[in-house]
Amino acid sequence: MTDTKKKSSKSGGKATIKIKWVRSAIQAPVKHKLVVKGLGFTRLNQIVEREDTPSIRGMVNKVPHLVEIVQ
Repeated sequence: MTDTKKKSSKSGGKATIKIKWVRSAIQAPVKHKLVVKGLGFTRLNQIVEREDTPSIRGMVNKVPHLVEIVQ
């Protein structure tokens, strides 16, 4: 497993994670759509940077078929 933690100066030195929305949620269940929205995505192929916390990791693990972790 690769190390996906990254120190960022804008987040106060906390570890962050970059997540990319790679697959449409059109046919996904409503709960999956809400998770994608909760992660902060607004359009497909968008990359967002979030703090690397257990709650964010859990959200990513709920929709691994829709998002991926990028470096």
